[in-house]
Formats: sequence, C-alpha cells, structure tokens
Amino acid sequence: MENILIVLLGPTGVGKTDISIGLAKHYNCDIISADSRQFFHEMKIGTAVPTDTQLQEIKHHFIRFLSVNDYYSSSLFERDVMSMLPGLFERNSFVIICGGSGMYIDAVCNGTDDIPDVDPEVRQKIFIKYKEEGIEGLRIALKLLDPDYYTKVDLKNPKRIMRALEICESTGRPYSSFLKKQKRKRDFEILKIGIKRTRKDLYDRINQRVSDMIDEGLEEEAKSLYNLRHLNALNSVGYREFFEYFDGKISRDQAIELIKRNTRRFAKRQMTWWSKDLEIKWFEADQEDEIINFISAYINSQTDN
Repeated sequence: MENILIVLLGPTGVGKTDISIGLAKHYNCDIISADSRQFFHEMKIGTAVPTDTQLQEIKHHFIRFLSVNDYYSSSLFERDVMSMLPGLFERNSFVIICGGSGMYIDAVCNGTDDIPDVDPEVRQKIFIKYKEEGIEGLRIALKLLDPDYYTKVDLKNPKRIMRALEICESTGRPYSSFLKKQKRKRDFEILKIGIKRTRKDLYDRINQRVSDMIDEGLEEEAKSLYNLRHLNALNSVGYREFFEYFDGKISRDQAIELIKRNTRRFAKRQMTWWSKDLEIKWFEADQEDEIINFISAYINSQTDN
C-alpha cells in the first residue's frame, strides 16, 4: 500500500483535535500539527493546544517547538515536514496532518515557491509601519510596490500584506514575481478531509471556547507576553485584543467580545480559503466512522488500481 498523508482540516473550533486523535488511535500513527499559532511554546491557552492528556495519548509534532522570538514560515514548515515524513512512513503507512492554517497545509501538499529569507530589520520596519499607519498604510505601499499582487491578496489580512512588503523591500522585486505556483510532486498519497458544522453550532462553540480560555487564564497569559507585543507571532486573535485592553483603549468586556467576534471572522476566512479546493471531502464533525469508511474505500480503490 502507498504511504498516505491524511490531511484533516477545518475552521477553528470545529473539533479537529478530537477527531484527529480518534483517527490516529485507529491507524496507530502520529499527528503533525499544521496550526501555525500552536508552534509557539509561550502561547498555550490562547491557541487551544491539545491537552497534556491528549499529547500523551498520541505523538504530536510541531506543537510548541518555537519561541515567539523565532522566525518561521510556510516554506520552513514544508522543509521540516518533508524531512520528517520519511521516518514516520517507515514506521507506519499513515501520517495525519491536522490544523487550520491553510498556507501551511498547502505548503506540504503542493510545495512553496522559492522566496528569499527576509532581513529581521526589514520585518521590524514593516511591522512598525503597520502599527503607525494601520492596514490602510500597508495597502497603499503594496499598491505602489506590487500592483499585481495587490489585486489578488486579501486586503483585510495584514499578515499577508506585510509578508509581500517584506519581500518587496528586501529584494527590490515585486512579491508576485516569485509566485510561480508550480505544484511539486510528492512520493506519497494525499487525502484531504474537511470537518464542518452549521454556522450556528460553530459560532456557539467558538464563543464557549473563548469563555473557557478566559477561565483558564488567557488574560494572565497575554499579560505575561505584553512586553513582546511587537512580535509578529503575537499579532494574533486572543492576544492583540487584550493588549488593547492593557493599553487602556478598550474595556475588559470589550476585549472578550472582540476575541469572540474576531475568532468567528477568522473561521469564516478559513472556510473561504478552502472553498476553492475541490480535492477536499467534507464531513460533519460527528461522522468519524464515515471518515474511516471513506479512507478504507480510498485505500481499496488504490489497491485495485
């Protein structure tokens, strides 16, 4: 049987973690996390990392292995995962990659373009520009430096715009000139499985999860990271809202409501990203048995061929 990478994806709060652990137990395999916010060991509560019990049940990779001070990208993730997979496939024909970071999942499935590394000083310069001029300042700069990418990028996503400006500034070339989108051939099969819920159910779960995070100490975790708020990793939902509260710009209740709202909006953007991928087979969150049957049918079809 060919080695199979099971890609389990879906919006934040949909219940991917529990399903991934159930599948990993069934196939006796490891899990690779593709949630870029869970990479940082200082950000535990606000990123909903698997519990200690869950991490003991199944071997997870790429969970809390970086510091917020470290630079990391989808291309580095591709490099690291592709280096790890041969060893995992030696022990088992299945590996699960689970997460909600579309760019990181896409990097493993399809490869990334060869984009140069960015000087940390340039990255800091662009971040300061964002803080001083807001997203509109980033948009104006991108339209001047790379009008082609400006027409394609999500103009509501500051991280994407900052990334493009970093490359423009570092190389003197438009970011779009590096984007060839040549799909790389993989020596394993890729099976994409999406998890979904009704909008009401998903949003209710998100609201409850944020409340649970508050009870678990998210505010204290954000406070401990306040002095590092200028770092890109901490420009994340759950942290930046509390930073605004600590700065006296909004009330505590407003911060909590904004975390809920911004998390719901993030989930919506995730679904928009995946709506264009016709390779994904979607299941409701309570259909774990149907997912296993689908994987078995896929294996049988590959064997027959």
